[in-house]
Amino acid sequence: MIVCIDTNSLVQLFGKKSPFRAIAVALMDGRIEIAVSTAILLEYEEVAAAMHGPVFAREVIGFLDLAAASGSVKHLAPQFHFRIITADPDDDIFADCAIAAAAEYIITEDGHFKALRNAGYKPQPITPEEFIRRFLSP
Repeated sequence: MIVCIDTNSLVQLFGKKSPFRAIAVALMDGRIEIAVSTAILLEYEEVAAAMHGPVFAREVIGFLDLAAASGSVKHLAPQFHFRIITADPDDDIFADCAIAAAAEYIITEDGHFKALRNAGYKPQPITPEEFIRRFLSP
């Protein structure tokens, strides 16, 4: 299953006590694949550094490098901008990437992604908790 992960959800995957750690584990063991673009990777790095410093940003990118080495990262260069997230156009990089990748879900806690629900595209927003409950819990 291919997913796209919003930045705020991605940075919460880290730490042994993270409630979303199951998503990171699923990426590392190949049960899910994450779709990213260069714009998304740059945002991950920028936000991680702003929130927790440059060391944490390097850890995030290092994690994604390891996931890529295991085949769990699908790097795309979306050629079309769908302009679906009108409430926050910066979020469109995730919608564009998810649509281009034919992802099933965008893992997010951001309400702006609700615009995808009736937009006619395959990727749908899902919270990290719901994703874990539906797809990663025994």
